[in-house]
This record gives sequence, C-alpha cells and structure tokens, in this order.
Amino acid sequence: MIRKTLKSIVAAIALLSVSTVAAQTNLNLLEITEEQSIVADTLEIDTTLVVNDLAIPRINFNDLVYDHYRLTDSTLYITSTSGRDSKIFGWLDRQKHLNALINNLHSNYFYNHPAGNFYIESMLPEPPKEYHATVDPSTAKIVIEENFIDVSEVKEAPQAVEIKPTHWLRRFSGSLQFSQAYNSPNWYQGGNNNLNGIGHILYEVKLNQAYHPNLLFESSFQYKLAVNNAPDDTIHAYSISEDLFQINTKFGVKAAKRWYYSMTALFKTQLLNNYKANTRDLTAAFMSPGELNIGLGMSYSYENPKKTINFDLSIAPLSYNLKTCLKDERMDVTSFGISPGHRSVSQYGSNLEAKLLWKMAYNITYASRVYVFSDYTYVQGDWENTFSFDINRYLSTQLYIHLRYDSQTKAIDDSKWHKWQLREVLSFGLSYKFSTF
Repeated sequence: MIRKTLKSIVAAIALLSVSTVAAQTNLNLLEITEEQSIVADTLEIDTTLVVNDLAIPRINFNDLVYDHYRLTDSTLYITSTSGRDSKIFGWLDRQKHLNALINNLHSNYFYNHPAGNFYIESMLPEPPKEYHATVDPSTAKIVIEENFIDVSEVKEAPQAVEIKPTHWLRRFSGSLQFSQAYNSPNWYQGGNNNLNGIGHILYEVKLNQAYHPNLLFESSFQYKLAVNNAPDDTIHAYSISEDLFQINTKFGVKAAKRWYYSMTALFKTQLLNNYKANTRDLTAAFMSPGELNIGLGMSYSYENPKKTINFDLSIAPLSYNLKTCLKDERMDVTSFGISPGHRSVSQYGSNLEAKLLWKMAYNITYASRVYVFSDYTYVQGDWENTFSFDINRYLSTQLYIHLRYDSQTKAIDDSKWHKWQLREVLSFGLSYKFSTF
C-alpha cells in the first residue's frame, strides 16, 4: 500500500513539472525530458497527462506518425466565451484549447528532435499483409490464409481520350404548328370551319471561332410552309399563305475587334404553286418570284458573356440583286418590278441585314431579322419577329409577326394597305431542336 502511494506521489511531481514548464513557455517549448519519460513509463498509473487542467491522452506522448504538412503558429488558441454561455459551450472551448496544445506539442518535438522522428508516412515500412480465417469442417481446424490480389482482375489504367477539335458548330430546329376552328351549322354568328398548318425547318452551320478567330463563315437553310383549307374556294381545297425556301451565307475576314470584311449572299424562292381564290390564276410558283442577292461590305458580330444575346449586322454598300419570274405567261411580272416581256431584272444598290437572338428566359426566345435593299429608286424591306414559348422539349407556342415594306407595291382597292404589308400567326404544336453553338 505504501509503495503504491509513493509511486503516485512521484508521478504527480513529474506531471506537475511538465505543467509548469508548459505554462511558462506558452506551450511552444513543451518537452518531455528523458528522465520524466522514464518515470512516466515506469509508473504506469494512468492513461492521461494533465497540463493546465486539460487531460491530454497518453497516446500523444508515444511514437508519433507525421502524415501531413502544417504551417506552425507560435500562438495558442485563445479561449473566448464572449457572447455565449460558458456553461453550455465551455466544453467546446476546452476541446479547441486541448487540440491547440497537442498540435504545439507535436510540432515542438518534430523540430527539436529531428533524429527521433522515425515514423514519417513517406518512410513507413511495407504495410502488413492481410489474412483471412476459414473453418475446415473435415478436420475441425481453423485455416489462416493470406489474401492475394489477382493482377489479372485489376483493371488497366484508362487510356487518355483523344478530344478532336470541333471546327463546325451546328443548330437545327423544326416545328409543326396547328390552329383549328369548327362552327356548327347553326352557330348564331355564322363562320367557316378552318384548319391551318405551319411547318418550319431551320438548319444553321457556323465556323467555330475558338479555332478560327480571324475568319467568319455562317450559312443557314430554312423552309417554311403555311397551308390552310379554303371552304369558300370552289376550285381549290386549300390555299398557301406562305411558302419560302431560303439560303443565307456569309463569309468574312477579321478587320477589327468585332468587325469583318465580308461577302453576303441570299437566295429565296417559293416551291409550290399558289392560286387566287376561285380562279386558276397563279400568284406565285417556283422561281416566280425568285431572288438572289450578293453584297460586299462589313459585318459585325457580338455575343454577351452569358450567351443570352447574339447580334449580327451586315452592311453591303455594293450589292447586286436579281429577280426572276419564270411563269411570265401566267403571272403579272410587273408586280415584281420586272418589265413586261422579260423574265428577270438586275438591280445594283446597297443592302443591310441585322439579326438578333435573345434568350429572354430558359423557355422563351425572341428572334428578329431586318433586311433592307435599295437600288436608290425604290426600297424593299422585311422585319420578321418570332416569339417562341417552349412548354417542354417537344411542345411549343409561337407568335410570328412579319412586317414588309415595298415602295413599288400597288394600292389595294377598298383598303388602306398600300406599301406596308403585315402577316401575323399565332400557333401551337410540336417542336424539336438541338444546338452545338
């Protein structure tokens, strides 16, 4: 009993000296001397050491393994209880203080006893082998075997994927829109049944300027067809309100930050025949009218960082415009600016084209196009506006407004419409699109 008490007193004196030295050196020079270590190892009466009323687990005084790098700080964590109840959060402050104490202890030993740092992760010996035990029922013995890794089952390192540059960016959109109305024969306001269908296909190709910053090349192909039934037409079951096949191409070489020396080309025509109501008189047909325009000038291109606004502008002070009407024997060619007895007319002037694509929201898009040509004797212009509301990936609603100006258009009897023309369509239907832009 006396011997046990004596060991306790000696151990307490050793621990007290450790505590006193740590308090005087702000814990930066905290060291366990060889004699104190011998006493502590000889008198194993507890598993913890107490420094500044903090119980430090004894494992922190064993051989240490340094497995990471740490920037040392000469100051300890300062306990602060301002603004909170020490009775509730006191344990948290003490734990932080204890962690700071242990970190300083390990760092001090690492720098002051470099020869005693045997266990650094990069210098550790080969890890021990793994074994598994099984019971052999025939002999009632436990068999211990080493775990081996079958090298053939280890997957080979993945091969690097070769990423090829994308020189061409593509965008496609297709839609099939409908509008329908039905009136019973006894509907009090009267009216006709009608069914309208609008199909639109647009395909665009663009040179990727990430790989070709000094070049500009864009080309688009589109076809739009709008058909509606004609209950008042005794000859034709349907009529065509819009039939447009159009190709636009632009090529440019960089001149300034967003400006390019450019050449633009436009070709458009109608593919199907269209007739006046209750007659067989043609109003439009393939290449009747047909139009080709080539211009030389400058182009401007801008896209905001968020890629929600895309603006393109082309100005061609030198422009050649060709109009054709191959069905001259069945149509009034003068309505297209062609002299009687001729099938085509060549014009020289200037043109301007501006395009805006604005993603107003994740499912709302506004597209606008302005095109103007003048040979300095007359002016022809188009302003197209399309609002697209995507309900989901395959359903959408579109509002299309097309305002056209032609200074050579003849006045319409019993109407105020003369040089200005307007077309508006609100439709709902199927849509599909993909893009690499």
